[in-house]
Amino acid sequence: MLLAARIERGPGDSHGRVWGAPVAFRGAGAPRGVVSESADQDQATVARIAAQVEAEDRLDDELDAGLRAPIVLRSRGMEVLHNPWLNKGTAFSAAERERLGLRGLLPTRQISFELQKDRIMRDYHEGEVARIRKQEILEKGKRRSDVTAENIRKWKVLQELQDRNETLFYKVLMENFVDMAPIVYTPTVGWACRTYSKNFRRPRGMFFSAEDRGHMSSMIYNWPAEEVDAVVVTDGSRVLGLGDLGMQGLGICIGKLDIYVAAAGFHPMRVLPCVIDVGTNNKAFWDDPFYMGIPRPRLEGKGYHEVIDEFLHAVLARYPHAVVQFEDFQTSHAHSLLERYRHKHLVFNDDIQGTAATALAGLVGGLKVKGLPPSALVHEKIVLTGAGSAGIGVATQILKAMEKHGLKQEEAARNFWILDKDGLITRARPNLPSHVHLFARPEAETEGMSLLNVVKRVRPTSLMGLSTVGGLFTDEVLTEVGKHCEQPMIFPMSNPTSSSECTAESAQRCTQGRAIFASGSPFQNVELDGKICASSQANNMYIFPGLALGAFLGKTGVVSDGMLMAASEALSKLLTEEELAKGSVYPDLKNIRRISLFMALSVMRAAHEEGRLSGKALKLIERSEGELVAFIKENMYSPHYNPLVFRP
Repeated sequence: MLLAARIERGPGDSHGRVWGAPVAFRGAGAPRGVVSESADQDQATVARIAAQVEAEDRLDDELDAGLRAPIVLRSRGMEVLHNPWLNKGTAFSAAERERLGLRGLLPTRQISFELQKDRIMRDYHEGEVARIRKQEILEKGKRRSDVTAENIRKWKVLQELQDRNETLFYKVLMENFVDMAPIVYTPTVGWACRTYSKNFRRPRGMFFSAEDRGHMSSMIYNWPAEEVDAVVVTDGSRVLGLGDLGMQGLGICIGKLDIYVAAAGFHPMRVLPCVIDVGTNNKAFWDDPFYMGIPRPRLEGKGYHEVIDEFLHAVLARYPHAVVQFEDFQTSHAHSLLERYRHKHLVFNDDIQGTAATALAGLVGGLKVKGLPPSALVHEKIVLTGAGSAGIGVATQILKAMEKHGLKQEEAARNFWILDKDGLITRARPNLPSHVHLFARPEAETEGMSLLNVVKRVRPTSLMGLSTVGGLFTDEVLTEVGKHCEQPMIFPMSNPTSSSECTAESAQRCTQGRAIFASGSPFQNVELDGKICASSQANNMYIFPGLALGAFLGKTGVVSDGMLMAASEALSKLLTEEELAKGSVYPDLKNIRRISLFMALSVMRAAHEEGRLSGKALKLIERSEGELVAFIKENMYSPHYNPLVFRP
């Protein structure tokens, strides 16, 4: 009956109405287009009529959806997405994505027009900033927050700037790096990942998925850049300390590459953030209509490795000289993927190798604060919490440094006590993972021992946290550490802030201001009894930008252990006497460009010693190191406006 009552199309809008003409409502029993003459038409009747017309209009839309004339375009890819008249965002159909070159430029899941509208209306009525502010008021003094409403406000300001003017964005970021790095990177990037789907406005980077198998080599050509120097990729399975965030992990890759540009001078037009969506085991996403990834359990086994293989082959086929960084892959895949590719391609895993190099650099810096040489590392007794990819990566890097300074592998391994969620790991642990076995304690009777009891038994000189368990280093644990070591090194390295094993304040208070402190997320310096105690940040940005730059410019082919060791040991050489006097174990981040340049130079030196350096860098280092430094500087992007000229 409703179909028979449809408005005939006229010269007006798509619903058949003439713009500006009065709309005729139909009363009960009246033919469409005739106004009811009933004088007793009450409010209920009007409501019924309005509902009937609304239903008819909805049917009009449904019936006409397939009949609307297509818009013929001469644009493809990013041109379409950046045109507000043409862009549909995630509502583009699979067929449209294919024929318009959009495959890989948008999240895999298609989101309907109605859901897009609902998301906007939700933000219109109460945005994320307002929600966080309410939460801050309700929970004031009750917990440590990962991010504040002010962090989010600043992040939105910078994101909007980056979307409209990247040159100005990087100019501002470089000149305010210390203040803005926590906004574009950790800890605020953790919030950006958690809320990626709900706050999505425009895509940045590429989206590959298990549903793209067989198409990745063609998809990569939808990316507009002819040259790419650096790729950061994640499968979103273990993002910071937040767990499985699926395709929303792309946010960490975007933040990471912002640091590549600002800190090491990679050109922003030649970096590529990527996510490989193989599903998610986070069940909260399966029923979330706004989630933009594949809402089903993660692909595993042979199929998973086939997807990663195809991705890497596609990227390196088009961009053969790019350095590829693996980011936030869960432990079960991180080590195997690194070993699968690291001996053949210019790849590294920042969670395993970057975090490890940063931690080692912090320990060497801490020894320098104590007035000791790097070789004193062999005498450290290290209690480390967290046996995941990052924790074991850190232990392995420190162990290799101990070997370099004269210990045998077995001797070095005895300097470690590693705990996971089940307590101290010993050789009596059933089903012990192979990558942990070297560090398992031989004393079977200590299996599963608690952190506090381990500290009492061992009396460590260094306490390191990579567990992602916020507050794990209790006051009792910290006090016990301080009882037996004059200047204990306390490094809670987990991110984001809420996952930090302790705060700077608690570490200093429990050790009477004697701790040498460094954390993964930033903490303010602590004033205790009139003394300022330095709070260093053990942030991978000290290492990974310069490491990647040196490997890329040096055309080293692989990222070797020797190159990582060189980066670790070089960092402490940049510490000033003033910084050492304050107890800082890392140099000031305001000098991040100089730090990254020195990291790149140190990496190239190591690569040259190993016979891995090639291309122009090899010729220059054999002539003069000064020329090599000049070469690195020349290839570090600096934002400025160039004159623009139109070519018809």
